[in-house]
Amino acid sequence: MPASRPFPPGIHPPSLTWFKNDARQEIDWDLQRKHVSFLVKSGVHGIVLAGTNGEAVTMTRDEKIQLISLAKEVAAEAGRPDLPITVGSTGQSTKDVIADVEAAHKVGADFTLVLCPSYFHFAMNEDAITGFFTELADASPIPILIYNFPGVAAGIDVNSEMLAKLGAHPNIVGVKLTCGGIAKVARIKAQYEPSEFAAIAGQSDWLIPAMTVGSIGSVTGVANLYPKACVQLFDLYNQGKLGEAAEAQIKLAGVEWGFGKGGINGTKWVVAKYLGYPEASCHCRRPYPEFDDPKKQSWITEIVRPLESVEASLVNP
Repeated sequence: MPASRPFPPGIHPPSLTWFKNDARQEIDWDLQRKHVSFLVKSGVHGIVLAGTNGEAVTMTRDEKIQLISLAKEVAAEAGRPDLPITVGSTGQSTKDVIADVEAAHKVGADFTLVLCPSYFHFAMNEDAITGFFTELADASPIPILIYNFPGVAAGIDVNSEMLAKLGAHPNIVGVKLTCGGIAKVARIKAQYEPSEFAAIAGQSDWLIPAMTVGSIGSVTGVANLYPKACVQLFDLYNQGKLGEAAEAQIKLAGVEWGFGKGGINGTKWVVAKYLGYPEASCHCRRPYPEFDDPKKQSWITEIVRPLESVEASLVNP
């Protein structure tokens, strides 16, 4: 059965959310606008708001609504009014996630990225998991992208059998695999065309291997700093320049290690440093600790440096 609206191929950065360095840690809207504008103008194929990198679990529904409105406004100002906006919808009950998705739709979100509820993970068997996504998809006014990230969902893994079943729903259009399961990509492609149900790599360090067996792109935190380099890698593969793509993939994989090991607070710190953002606004919402160890700061600065010249050499589209 055709998807309600296929998820677009390409690079979709999960935008960081920037907060003021004060007691309430409200969103720094001026810096947020600057960062979203940076991403939009870099030529990425879509933007993900309120994902893991965006610290969704710390945000209110009203804040997410404001983020979506801001992103739509910035995209329109940049001449890209149709840029797909995906928003993370989280909650521990089906009722609450449906309400989250409905609120996102009202302000223009195009897709929603949804984690499986996991507080009562011991009770979430396969029937409960597929039932959750099916009920949500039946009710949602926008297409659903399953977010499979066992590391933040109490170990819950949406396995290939569940994905095979859920992919048949016309309003479930894909899965973001932050589990690193490249075999899942191949099994999905064996059953579905990407226009029906697509697999998306949850990191960029295995983008090319994933694309060889059917992935349509990546939602990658690296694109918060090096969006054009990520887009270049995607384009090289699609242009059949496999040798150049392999070289670019190897370099990107080394850089991605810095983001992975550095965590979200390390990611925000190094992105702020390289893009010239105020260091005071780079901290995650508490209680997530600040990235203030000089040795770790020095390490991540050097790890991500190899793509600096590549990114600078690429022009905005």
